[in-house]
Amino acid sequence: MLAVIGIIVGVAVGLLLEPTLPVFLEPYLPIAIVAALDAILGAARSHLEGVFSDKVFAVSFISNVLIAGLIVFVGDQIGVGAQLSTGVVVVLGIRIFNNAAAIRRKIFHA
Repeated sequence: MLAVIGIIVGVAVGLLLEPTLPVFLEPYLPIAIVAALDAILGAARSHLEGVFSDKVFAVSFISNVLIAGLIVFVGDQIGVGAQLSTGVVVVLGIRIFNNAAAIRRKIFHA
């Protein structure tokens, strides 16, 4: 319940303050969102399997976002940012779909 309240408060504050993202961070936001979705679906899967740990989730969430952003940053520095961005999205997309399939199997027993 506390998480739902936090999400509602966060969305309300975001809508009221209308924060802007610095231009230099714009290429990293979509990658960070995909990495965060991977961590969230991984947490949902582990919760359904009965092995969820909040510490593991926090570390996974932060490290996924930072590592994905770092990979894209390094790609930008060496001139292959778009290719590495695509690679990160493909890998995380595969993980997201694997977690979604496991969640579906656990919920619907199919």
